[in-house]
Amino acid sequence: MGDLIHEEVSAQVIAAAIEVHQRLGPCLLESAYEACLDQDLVARGAAVRRQVELPIMCEGTHVDAGFRIDLLVDDAVIVELKAVESLAAIHEAQLVTYLRLSGRRVGSLLKFNSRRLMEQFRRLVI
Repeated sequence: MGDLIHEEVSAQVIAAAIEVHQRLGPCLLESAYEACLDQDLVARGAAVRRQVELPIMCEGTHVDAGFRIDLLVDDAVIVELKAVESLAAIHEAQLVTYLRLSGRRVGSLLKFNSRRLMEQFRRLVI
């Protein structure tokens, strides 16, 4: 998948996330932001899958480690949502894990528990 597609999908995710955050504000549970972001992205024409199971391939066998991608947008960009006080290294490691295990290259880490969504936004490309 080309870089232009990743850029377009990432821009769409950010725009939708900002709109959802402006409507809902901070301090809700992650699941509320996830459901609304899903709905907003679909309304914008994106194909979105929620809570996508992500097994680990170990010696030719799928092993369920309990990994779930919050949102997979247009089968290209992984979106991980957080409703925490501040992002930590473990949150970024979680997104890197999902990118590596899924074979995808681009992901966004969005922290909704803040006055401004973009205060602690991370976009990762591996």
